[in-house]
Amino acid sequence: MENAVKYGHSAQVSLTTGGTDIVLVVEDEGAGMDEELLDVATEPFVRAETSRNRETGGSGLGLAVVKSLVEAHGGTILLENRSSQGLRVTITLPRYHI
Repeated sequence: MENAVKYGHSAQVSLTTGGTDIVLVVEDEGAGMDEELLDVATEPFVRAETSRNRETGGSGLGLAVVKSLVEAHGGTILLENRSSQGLRVTITLPRYHI
């Protein structure tokens, strides 16, 4: 959500539950992400913001940490450009019944 606000100027968040999954979607209205980065942006040290300027921050670990946590809980993460403008991140986690 921090990246959505920082690079996409706003964040819309939705959470749905049902069946066997919990789905969290974060959408922004920024420029989106280069298509070739969508599949690798969750790998360690990959930054979509390429200036390496200390002012823009980031080491390319945020999405990698999110991916690791999501997968450790049996879930998935998907990054995709929205058809209008911006980026959509969808996190799907299994819904456990106790």
